[in-house]
Amino acid sequence: MLQKAPKEEYSRADVRRQFSLTERQLRSWERQELIPRTDAYSFSDLIAIKTLLKLREKRIRPREIGLALHSLRQKLTGVKQPLSELRIVSDGRRIAVHVAGQKMEAISGQILFDFDAAELADVKTFPDRKPAQNLLREAEDWFQKGLELEETGAPVHQALEAYGKVLELNPGAAGALVNVGTIYYRQRKFAEAEKYYTLAIISDPAYTLAEFNLGNLYDEQGKLSEAMAHYRRALELNPAYADAHFNLALVCERTGDPLKAVFHWKTYLKLDRAGQWADIARRQLDRLKQATVIQVR
Repeated sequence: MLQKAPKEEYSRADVRRQFSLTERQLRSWERQELIPRTDAYSFSDLIAIKTLLKLREKRIRPREIGLALHSLRQKLTGVKQPLSELRIVSDGRRIAVHVAGQKMEAISGQILFDFDAAELADVKTFPDRKPAQNLLREAEDWFQKGLELEETGAPVHQALEAYGKVLELNPGAAGALVNVGTIYYRQRKFAEAEKYYTLAIISDPAYTLAEFNLGNLYDEQGKLSEAMAHYRRALELNPAYADAHFNLALVCERTGDPLKAVFHWKTYLKLDRAGQWADIARRQLDRLKQATVIQVR
């Protein structure tokens, strides 16, 4: 699985250039405590700014965003920077956050249900299948515990037990499903990994990481058509997903499609210009260009 090593610090000039922002805009967001005051931004800060921009594109007012962030810090213990630590979205009317696989309205803490009109028309009685808010918080605590166990190198079974607790409280917790799948992937227990990645996608069809990881799983097994399908799905969900472009370029090379490989290498380099993976992409791109020139001659 490709692991990127993003640049550790970005200057204010870097951030303004990357997101087409003015210094005045940055200072305004700092005054409203939507982003931290700093001269050197981390990769997490860039994620926060990108999320903030998406909310503004939905015409969510800064005051509402500020209220949502304040509410999330109070409701979710240990969350200091919601914009970068949580998956925050908007449907144009309200701000919601995905926590332990469940969607919650950020300001009120109300659980949100994603049913369309046709599904609602078929509902005769509404079973109490969704976790209550206190169970949701408990699930999130176990999820954070699982992450901590993985990060500290604890025995794998302890992390699996923690994620198991999450899934007992909320069987549709997509984040926990993906993390369990990844543990099995690393153990080369591919059938189990495929099961959990697939369940994560069923739970959250817009979960880009689950699609990407399932692509990696099939790629590792040499199932290139399946891998390609899931990498492409990841890019449909997020066209700027650099790692998916990188892996898809490799698959295109292996399946004899150099033109598409060139496209994905070029796209990757637009998204990630520095570092060891960018160097690899440039070498692959140069090699394909030289091979094309030789064939033309």
